[in-house]
Amino acid sequence: MDIKQLRALVTVAEAGSVTRAAELLHLVQPAVTRQIRTLEHELGVALFERTRQGMQPTAAGTTMVERARRALNELERARAEIRPTPGVVSGIVNVGLLDSAVNLLAEPLASAVLREHPGIELRLLTAYSGHLQQWLDDGDLDLTLLYNLASTPSLNAEPLVREKLWAVAPPAAGLRAECPVPLAQAVSHPLVVPAAGHGLRKVIDAAAAQAKVEMNLVVQTNSMQVQKQLVLAGHGWTILPGVGIAEDVASGTLSAAPLCEPEVWRSIVLGTSRSGRITPAVEVVARELTRRIHSAVEEGRWPSAELYDNGNARQS
Repeated sequence: MDIKQLRALVTVAEAGSVTRAAELLHLVQPAVTRQIRTLEHELGVALFERTRQGMQPTAAGTTMVERARRALNELERARAEIRPTPGVVSGIVNVGLLDSAVNLLAEPLASAVLREHPGIELRLLTAYSGHLQQWLDDGDLDLTLLYNLASTPSLNAEPLVREKLWAVAPPAAGLRAECPVPLAQAVSHPLVVPAAGHGLRKVIDAAAAQAKVEMNLVVQTNSMQVQKQLVLAGHGWTILPGVGIAEDVASGTLSAAPLCEPEVWRSIVLGTSRSGRITPAVEVVARELTRRIHSAVEEGRWPSAELYDNGNARQS
C-alpha cells in the first residue's frame, strides 16, 4: 500500500469515475485502474462497484476512503509543518464553525489569518454542534465551536460566549428586541424547530419542560435556513439564537424577540482535542477566532450575548 494508491482511491471516490480521476491525477486511465485493483488485491475486498451513477464505494471502500483521506491530510500537514519559513507560522488548520455563527465569523477570521499569517492554510467547515464534535473526535478538525458542552476526557472546552435564544416570526408579528416574549406565548404558535436530538432542540425542550408548557410542533428540520424559510412562508414561528437571525431582523425579513419566563441561553465553547498535538498554527487560529468573537460581542454585532471571563459570564 502506498501514497499513490491511497490518492487514487480517494480521487475515484470523489470523482465517481476512473476516467475523471485519471484526468485530475494527470495519469492514464489504466494506471488508476491498476492502482485500485492492486489495493483491492492486497486488502482482499472489493472497494468499488460500478453503478449507473458511476463508481460507488462498497461498505469496505467507504471505510478505506475515510481512513485514506485522513492519512493524506496528515501527510499534507506534516509537509507544511516541517518545511516552514523561518519566523513564519505555517501549516494546515481545520476549523469548525456553527451554522448559526458562520455569517458573522467566517469572513473576519479568514481575513485576519490571511493577512497576518499567510503561511497558514485555513480550512473552514460548517455544521451543527453534534456533527462538529464528532469530526473533532475523529481528528478531522483541529478546533471547533461547540455549544452547551463542558470539557470531557477527549476534548478541552473553553467557554467563550453565551447568548439568549429568540422567538422568530414573520414581520407581521411585529416582534421587537426590546419586548421579550414569554416562552409559553412563543410555543403556543405552530412551531418549526430543529429535529429531535439536535443540540439546540435539547435546549428548547428543557426550557419548555421547566416552564411546563406544551409545544405545538408542525415541522422539524436539521437546517436553520429551512426554519427561517418556513417561518417567512407563514407556517409558524421558530426559536433560534440571536446570532443566527441578526441579518434577517436588520433587513426586515423576519421579526424576533428574546425569550423570557424563562430566559433561554446557550453557551458557546472553543473545543480542541486532548489527544493530538496542538501546533503553533492551530494556536494562532484559536487566538484569532477568539478575538473575532470578542469583537463581535463588544461591538454589538452579536445580539443579546455575554462574554465569558475566566469561565464566568460578564455583561457585554
